[in-house]
Amino acid sequence: MDLKIDSTDKKILKILMQEARTSYMDIARKCGISGAAVHQRMNKIQKMGVIEGAHLQIKPVNLGYFTCAFIGLQVNILNSKSHDEVFEKIRKIPEVVESHHITGKYSLLLKVYTKNNEQLKSLIVEKLQSIPEIVSTETFISLQEGFERVLPIE
Repeated sequence: MDLKIDSTDKKILKILMQEARTSYMDIARKCGISGAAVHQRMNKIQKMGVIEGAHLQIKPVNLGYFTCAFIGLQVNILNSKSHDEVFEKIRKIPEVVESHHITGKYSLLLKVYTKNNEQLKSLIVEKLQSIPEIVSTETFISLQEGFERVLPIE
């Protein structure tokens, strides 16, 4: 099996990035290949690790989560075991939907959703700042998402 992405594979990925629930037969018609060929190509793309899965896009505001915020964390960690322990404590906080190890002033950048600013304050004070290794936080409340896009495939 050829483990390189060609133009047909890219076309398949672009179709799926627009609508992840597109059937293989619909993709086959759009690409001018058989459904079996789409299936084989999808298996190859998955084996290469290009696709990790398909996800539903949920609109948090429609579930009552009106506050989106990004929180920079300064973490004082003495060893890698402490780092893993801190990361696991953060992972258990359900409002944290993304975590990024970053360069610069902060060690971690979190994306969180809360129902309101009061819940955000509680999250910061009671859940994050209570972790001893977290020495400071800085919060940026998103007023409105400008846009979100998927990675362009060339």
